[in-house]
Amino acid sequence: MFESDKTEFSEHLVTINRVAKVVKGGRRFGFAAIMIVGDSKGRVGIGTGKAKEVPEAVRKATENAKTKMIRVHLKENRTIHHDIVGRFGAGKVILRSAAPGTGIIAGGPMRALFESLGIKDVVAKSTGTSNPHNMLKATLNAFKVSESPKSIAAKRSKKITEITNSKNN
Repeated sequence: MFESDKTEFSEHLVTINRVAKVVKGGRRFGFAAIMIVGDSKGRVGIGTGKAKEVPEAVRKATENAKTKMIRVHLKENRTIHHDIVGRFGAGKVILRSAAPGTGIIAGGPMRALFESLGIKDVVAKSTGTSNPHNMLKATLNAFKVSESPKSIAAKRSKKITEITNSKNN
């Protein structure tokens, strides 16, 4: 068994959309699903799947999400390090780190993403589109843009304490 198979993933179904293909005899219906898979320890993936039946679309989306997982650096395993803005298409999301006890203040698909990721305290606002595809991809874009103090310290050839102390001043 692979190590990734041993890890327990949490799966969240974001949306199922019925799609129609118009053919000579009428309409052929299919289903498109969006799934979020995470390990609650800083890894998360978003996947899409389409099929004639709902369970098959969900299975395809789950497999797709497991292959597209990314690592997100968390502060104290509960929130993000700094405020971030993510964009994708017409979607724009603003993510802000929050104090302990704040909880997840986010709407729609972003809430499921944060729960799968293991974030406990965050404030998020989606401006622009309410399309779940674009909201989730904008959130992933925000995570890709974010950096941990460790990586910033390595780039600047400084110590992590110098970076975190300069933020407080």
